[in-house]
Amino acid sequence: MRDASLLNEAYDLCEEGEYTLALEYYDLILYKDPKNITALINKGVTLQNLGKHNKAIKSYDAVLEIDKDNIDALVNKGSVFHTLGRYHDAIDCYNKVLKIQPKYAMAIAYKGLSLGELGLLKEAIRCFNSALKIDRKYDVALNNKAIALELLKENSKIKPKLLKNKK
Repeated sequence: MRDASLLNEAYDLCEEGEYTLALEYYDLILYKDPKNITALINKGVTLQNLGKHNKAIKSYDAVLEIDKDNIDALVNKGSVFHTLGRYHDAIDCYNKVLKIQPKYAMAIAYKGLSLGELGLLKEAIRCFNSALKIDRKYDVALNNKAIALELLKENSKIKPKLLKNKK
């Protein structure tokens, strides 16, 4: 079997939820070609799906050693950091993507998600708005902008009540 057909087979296995078997295919490809970027990225995604976050990061780092500006590896690594609650690390990954491709809606929206988790709602909303200027139907930006606006509204209602209680 050629690497391309192995990659297709591994992808199909992932689609069927057969992640462990898909990893075996990716490992076989990487045994023959350790610098196969597609296999490394897909292996990282598969590891993420299995909750093996540190191994996923290692897979993305392997890609970044080959191609330090690989946008897919940077975005995926950022999403792992976000999942782990390492929001500043996630934002660093998204900022690297945005230096390479400033109008990358996914990276902007994902940065907004991490900013929102840090409680920086106005900055998060700015990110969601920027992503929507690029892709006005981007659901991640649309949905999370609505959530951030609602949280911002709730926070502004809470603050006056807190001030009244202090008097």
